[in-house]
Amino acid sequence: MLDTNKDGDDQGSAPSPDAVSSAQEPSQQTPPAPAYNESLVEELGAVIDDAKLYATAELAFQKTRAKILGKSVGIAAGAVVLALILLHVTIIALAVGLVLALQPLVGIWGAIAIVVGVMLIGVAALVMAAVSKGRLISEMFASDEPESVSPESAEDKAE
Repeated sequence: MLDTNKDGDDQGSAPSPDAVSSAQEPSQQTPPAPAYNESLVEELGAVIDDAKLYATAELAFQKTRAKILGKSVGIAAGAVVLALILLHVTIIALAVGLVLALQPLVGIWGAIAIVVGVMLIGVAALVMAAVSKGRLISEMFASDEPESVSPESAEDKAE
């Protein structure tokens, strides 16, 4: 047994070799390796940060693209409306010109009748074509079962 004084200090003999080796063992042992690699965790964190940055950039890009698309659609719609207005004015000018050109030959009322009659025939032909195509589209979406086709309806579809 070691002698100790009132302060609790050891006096006398040197510590045993077992005590020295056990005191040195913890300092000589390497700490256990973590179950994960820290650089891998850092890389995963960087990938997540990059994904957030990419998502933010993609969202900003799509917003900008939508704004440009909206403006372009508006400009295109305005151009189509103006083109239709100009076409309408052109047709009116053509009709007036034809009336003026035919007036010396058949008189003013005859010229008006000829121009209006030709225009109405054109309108009727366009309406019949639209109705025919509308029926064809309606039949395509009406049912999936094939229907018997009569020769008259086949001629309508061919036109």
